[in-house]
Order: sequence, then structure tokens, then C-alpha cells
Amino acid sequence: MKKIILVPSNLGLNPLYEGHIPGTFQAPPVLMKHGLDKAFAAYDIITVPCPEYSPDSEPGTDILNGHKLRQLNLVLANEVESARRQRLKPVIIGGDCAILPGALLGSRRNEGQIALVHIDGHSDFRHPGNWMRETGARPGAAAGMDLALVTGRGEPLLSMWPGIEGPLVTDDSVIQLGERESLQKDYEWPDIAATEIQRITIFDAIKLSDSELIEIIFGRLNCFPERPYWIHLDMDVLDSSEMAAVDCPGTPGFSSKRLVNICRKLFMNSRCCGITVTIYDPDLDQDRTIAALVSRIISSITGDI
Repeated sequence: MKKIILVPSNLGLNPLYEGHIPGTFQAPPVLMKHGLDKAFAAYDIITVPCPEYSPDSEPGTDILNGHKLRQLNLVLANEVESARRQRLKPVIIGGDCAILPGALLGSRRNEGQIALVHIDGHSDFRHPGNWMRETGARPGAAAGMDLALVTGRGEPLLSMWPGIEGPLVTDDSVIQLGERESLQKDYEWPDIAATEIQRITIFDAIKLSDSELIEIIFGRLNCFPERPYWIHLDMDVLDSSEMAAVDCPGTPGFSSKRLVNICRKLFMNSRCCGITVTIYDPDLDQDRTIAALVSRIISSITGDI
């Protein structure tokens, strides 16, 4: 059985222009109205309240909305921990991807050490070692830091958590799947290549069959057979031909069919302890056709279609 957790957050995203409020906070209710309400009718559904977004700097942090994000992630962790204690598999619908620490923290409290399959068109590996904020510059967006934060890099505000020694997940138990920017000359986070994180870029992935790709992923996961794993799915890993309603669409990317095939195999495995699905922005989807697509993708992955 599953527990559905809605997290209407946009705290991890920078505004695109003066006065802009990122629209990802609308994603959970919009997706519920366009299919997920029916798909998840048999399950407990809760909403984690989100603090109000601000584009302004906060004292004591270089991360936009950093203190609010810590508060949000601690509340989310409690919900995930509670679900896992009841032997439920959380399906977390965001919002932006800065909710990943809370999901992993709740899992760690119940499971001990875990692994992570991070499926994203970006590696989200910004941290102080590869990013220096200039005085007076806009704070950094945590949605570009989530993988760095959960592997213990970045401000303690979002990388160190009560009751957990070290990072939420170790480098060697992370698979990053789908990144499409590392071949660019101005790639921001090349130091990820020097870590033990297993990287499968989208360029590598599209050369493989679904079964070959799954075999590679489980090849790493099976190095830690006792560890459950969490799936993080950022919808911008889809090719922009299908997914334009994200802040950074791109190509190449997975087709929705391939993404469902891969993620369903991962989610249905008994070692999977939950999934986060993030970054769909309803403001970029006025006719809601993409909302219906995302709802079908989530329902298909979780076996509710």
C-alpha cells in the first residue's frame, strides 16, 4: 500500500524575472484535478503545508528561502517516517526538488542507510566547492543543489540533520540518471565526475535498451543488497517535445513511455521505499494537456492506472 503526500512547494526556485513567483506550488492540486484524484482514491492523501515564498535573501544563509526549506523538510520527514513505520510506500508529489532532503531524512530514520536513484535532466550538484556567491548576488536556488545537499555538500542548514551522522546518502550508493548538460563547455558542476556517484547521462541511456539500463542501475544497487532505495524523479528528464512545462526544458530526454517502463520497474521492486516527483509548473501549461500526461505517468509508474 501507498501513502500520497502532496508538497506544494516553490521555495527552491529562483524567480525568472522581477515579481515572478514560480508556479510549481500549484502542481499537486492541478495534478489531482487531472487524474491523480481518481488514481489515488483508495489511499490516504495528506498535504504538507508550505511556507510562503520570498525572492529575498535571508540572514545567515546563501540559499533562497533556506530556513523555510529546513522547516518544510523536517515536517515532510516526519510524514515519510510515519508512512514507512506503517509499511506504506510514500508517493510524494511536489513542488520543486528541494524537498528531496526531507524524503530521504524520513526514510533514513526508519530504514537506516539507503540508496538513491536520482532521475533528472540536471545533476543538481551546485555546492560551495563549485559555486561562489558574489556579495550582493541573488541567493542560490536549492533546486539546483538537491543532489549535492543529500550527499553532504553545502550549507549545514540543508545538509546536516538531527539524528543523522554524515550525509543522507553516500556517493557510492547514488545513481544519477538522465543529465544532459555535462558535454557543454560551460557545464557548471564538472566535479561530480570525480565522485563515486554513478552517472548515466541521457546520451548513454538512449543508446541502451530498457532492460540494459535497468541491469546497470541494479548492478550498482545490488552492491548494497541490504539497503532500500529512494527514487527521485524530476519531470525535466523528459524530452522537451513532451515536457515543456518545466523551468529548464531540454533535449534529448526520455520519452514518457521509456520513463514509465524504467521507473515502474524500480518502483515495484520491494526494495523501493518511496518516490518524489517534482518540477512540473502549471503556469507553463495553460490548457493542462501536460498535467494529464504527468498524471498518467505517475499513475502508470505506481501501478494505479
